[in-house]
Amino acid sequence: MTEWTAEELWRTYVQLNEAEAAFRIQKSDLQIRPIWHHVEDRVKAQILVCFLAYVMWKTLQGWQERAGLGSSPRTVIEEMHRIQSVDVVLPLVRGPELRLRCVVRPDKAQAPLLDRLGLELPRRLRVPTRLQNVVTN
Repeated sequence: MTEWTAEELWRTYVQLNEAEAAFRIQKSDLQIRPIWHHVEDRVKAQILVCFLAYVMWKTLQGWQERAGLGSSPRTVIEEMHRIQSVDVVLPLVRGPELRLRCVVRPDKAQAPLLDRLGLELPRRLRVPTRLQNVVTN
């Protein structure tokens, strides 16, 4: 590395720090722990899951930065994990059961965050068209 310029050395150092941060993110924020597999396909699957989780983390980070919300996806995840949904299952006399998903309304901290990210939670999910005549009768 003696022939590297100061800029090349610095860029490599920064990349190393980012790689180390990725491992810390996977262990702490994403709660992905190493699993000791003895089958090659399982090892590859674990690597793929870790890679996809990291890609999602970096995507959220970029999305957050473009929205002017800083660069810490951890804060977005902490706010959004409180948004919950529930499936309401209604048995029908004729036909299959009716399953509707209900999503809670965002609170005062979540609403502006969703707005800045350009996200909108569904207000009410529609009844599937194949069941609309069953529900109205």
